[in-house]
Amino acid sequence: MQLEPAVRRIVTIANRLDRPGATIPWSRRRAVSAATSRRFRGLVMPAGPDMASETDLMVPVDGGRILVRVYRPRAGRLPVHVFLHGGGWCNGGLDERDPRCRTIASGADCVVVSVDYRLAPENTFPTAPEDCYRTLQWITDEAETLGVDATRLSVSGESAGANLAAVLCLMTRDRGGPAIAYQWLDVPATDLTMEQPSVRSTPSGHLLDYATMIEFRDAYLRSEDDWTTPYASPLHAADLSGLPPAWILTCGADPLRDDGTAYARRLREAGVTVVEERLAGHVHPSFAFTRIATAADYERRAVAALREHLH
Repeated sequence: MQLEPAVRRIVTIANRLDRPGATIPWSRRRAVSAATSRRFRGLVMPAGPDMASETDLMVPVDGGRILVRVYRPRAGRLPVHVFLHGGGWCNGGLDERDPRCRTIASGADCVVVSVDYRLAPENTFPTAPEDCYRTLQWITDEAETLGVDATRLSVSGESAGANLAAVLCLMTRDRGGPAIAYQWLDVPATDLTMEQPSVRSTPSGHLLDYATMIEFRDAYLRSEDDWTTPYASPLHAADLSGLPPAWILTCGADPLRDDGTAYARRLREAGVTVVEERLAGHVHPSFAFTRIATAADYERRAVAALREHLH
């Protein structure tokens, strides 16, 4: 698959980095992944604008508490956007996407709440979506204290985080709120049967491989019975009507590109307004490669669309 030259250079560098193997304990793998991400981040994305405040808070969830980071670009009662990091439901955290949350908060003129949901395999499905749903409830309950307008609420995520964002929209519809006004899904995983054609047809070496996807899926879900559960695989929901307008990114050399396209098609068929963007010469994590002009331009358009819906 043809990649943009700048994307190809990043992919070449990334493929040379050491990655912990499947036999290494998850705690160690996460530490190595986080350290690699810190070294790599400056190469692919700017630091992001300064915030008026950036605060870490604890949210009570079933069985414990989780950390959220609240980004405020300025004073005033602002709309609120919930951001969900990627990492295959098994990796990732707040620090890795700190620059992007700053960019979203500043560009969309909103408070961003980044959620450190609990990770698999220690916390299998449905822990992650339930943590995220509880965070939405907490935002609504604490709106006055947080200084946000919870009637203007949106959600976004990347990869596994986009899966959780899509699932949240289903959960809030099914449970009667909190109401979500807009969903932004970057390279979402929507079908955890892994049966979309691009999952197998995309060659390895593009920073997301079939074997890794299967490993993450099997660490996250309890059994094959969960593969088609709508709150794990939103594409398998019988009814997608009544969901908020959606912005969906797919990338040309991403095994998940058909997941995003199929979900966009199902949403349209259900009467949901959808904007689907395709970065043809890009790979799965290209949403983060904002030192590349085409990725930066994509992010500007996505943030502008979010601002328009929230304001």
